[in-house]
Amino acid sequence: MTSQLSADGVFSSSRLFPFTPAQVFAAFADADQLATWWGPDGFSNSFEVFEFKAQGRWQFVMHGPDGKNYANDCVFLEATPQKIIVRHLSAPNFTLTLTLEEAGGQTHLDWRQAFDDPQVAASLAHIILPANEQNLNRLQATLLAMAK
Repeated sequence: MTSQLSADGVFSSSRLFPFTPAQVFAAFADADQLATWWGPDGFSNSFEVFEFKAQGRWQFVMHGPDGKNYANDCVFLEATPQKIIVRHLSAPNFTLTLTLEEAGGQTHLDWRQAFDDPQVAASLAHIILPANEQNLNRLQATLLAMAK
């Protein structure tokens, strides 16, 4: 499905993955797996802190294809097999809520990225809309590789 931006600064996307919720959750919960797919095309990650639990910290650097580094400071507000909520503490500030629902042996993933400031969200839409789709594509590729 295609990502959308609402007037109140929320990017949303959903996708049906042909994997169980446990498999999709594992791609988030394992730092090594997450580092391989997190972010848009061309990005890689170096995780400095990864505490995958409620109130756990997640500090990492995204390395862009342009050679720039982007520091990220986050906290997991929730980290359960049904819902993962990440608060992005560094600018731009947002809360990412990922909901995983079982759907006939597959997983329906709902992705909601709510920016604190709708104007900031609108100014970044040209980056975030394709980036979120690329992120989900990379998750799909990682799940396929994990299933082999």
